[in-house]
Amino acid sequence: MTIILRKTEQLMHQLNELKNTYEEGKEPAKDRAFFLYVKQETEPIFHLLDEWEALAIDLINKKQISIHEQQIHATKDNMKKLMMHSYYADVRKRRYMDIYKSCKYIFNQLLKETK
Repeated sequence: MTIILRKTEQLMHQLNELKNTYEEGKEPAKDRAFFLYVKQETEPIFHLLDEWEALAIDLINKKQISIHEQQIHATKDNMKKLMMHSYYADVRKRRYMDIYKSCKYIFNQLLKETK
């Protein structure tokens, strides 16, 4: 269980970093260099999310946590959305914060249930 704890804490950290990026509100460049920068910044998070999802679903299948599999999938999808919205600020702050809080809630629930 310590692996899932570590990965969830890493995702919580990334979640806060993405929020900081969004709040900086820099206008994204419309060139390939910016796209490659975003890809480089987010690729490790995508891998971390894949690993986290597999570990969380394994815990669900072993009935060690009460979170539903659908919540894990939705959280992964929401994190992907946040990654893009953080660099390409194309949503209103309220919508961004709703997605942010949703991810944070599931991460906190998983941390509580696995400690």
